[in-house]
Amino acid sequence: MGILEVKGVNKRFGGLKALDEVNIDVAEGTVHAIIGPNGAGKSTLLNCFVGRLEPDTGTVTFNGSSLLNRQPHEINQMGVSRVFQTPEIFGDLTLLENVMIPAFARRDGVFALDAWSRVAGAADIRDKAVAMLDDVGLASKAESVAAQLSRGDKRRLELAMCLVQDPKLLLLDEPTAGMARADTNRTIDLMKEIAKSGVTMVVIEHDMHVVFSLAERISVLAQGTVIVEDEPSKIKGNPKVQEAYLGGAHL
Repeated sequence: MGILEVKGVNKRFGGLKALDEVNIDVAEGTVHAIIGPNGAGKSTLLNCFVGRLEPDTGTVTFNGSSLLNRQPHEINQMGVSRVFQTPEIFGDLTLLENVMIPAFARRDGVFALDAWSRVAGAADIRDKAVAMLDDVGLASKAESVAAQLSRGDKRRLELAMCLVQDPKLLLLDEPTAGMARADTNRTIDLMKEIAKSGVTMVVIEHDMHVVFSLAERISVLAQGTVIVEDEPSKIKGNPKVQEAYLGGAHL
């Protein structure tokens, strides 16, 4: 049994079938990439994992428990964290404050921007947040305002906000979108370190450099269905994948 099991998931939006009998099995402690051309259904599938959408049929199971009919915060409390396409941070707050807020939410089971009313006696939360910023290379900017960060640093901050919650499963939706190559490579290195810590990761990504640098297994979506799932070395030359992406040209 994988840590994340997706079986027979279907999702329609009116007459459009966005997901068609999707089956994916993510092994614990691995990096599993989901790739596919624009409109393949990748983000729709990810939204079914985190409670933003409910499949019409099928099951999504995490650690043996269903993720269906649960609110996003309930899924988060189960140990699932998500990194969005566009970094979701609190721009007016410092980096340290950004990381402390989800740490409080993880501890107390409640997300609240008035977390500072509970700061007294919360040295442990502060220390954990500082340590997490250090892990992602942002400790020197802990007191800086988050809005001033580069896109790459905003992504690292968002990763710190997720990791401070001690997730078992980290979902990343195009984590390097819009980054320069240098920032992309630094993010790849960071994600490799996260993987070494044992966190299972599901990565949706268009940049094949990122995918083949990280993934141990790849599922390819096209027109809402998984056309192939295999090891990276067997994906590149797969004719179904070539056809889905580029009409037969090589990746």
